[in-house]
Amino acid sequence: MVIIRFARGGSRNRPFFNVVVADSRNRRDGRFIERLGFYNPVAPEGPEGMRIELERVAYWQGKGAQLSDAVAKLVKRASATAKVLGAAAKA
Repeated sequence: MVIIRFARGGSRNRPFFNVVVADSRNRRDGRFIERLGFYNPVAPEGPEGMRIELERVAYWQGKGAQLSDAVAKLVKRASATAKVLGAAAKA
């Protein structure tokens, strides 16, 4: 099964997560198919704290990929942010 999940990077007490598409049988930080974005929980709140390609997430979900619980929360937050920024750009 293909899953969209976090791959941890960074150092001790300074985590950094890549959002990746991977086979569920591979290790968490192992081989992946595609990198869809990143999440930096240490960074101050703002646009560079996370970046996710929502179009690619939708593409992979259409192919049957499952979201992990943590990534699902992050995608929900990113889509809400994108809607707010899109509405502000139209105004």
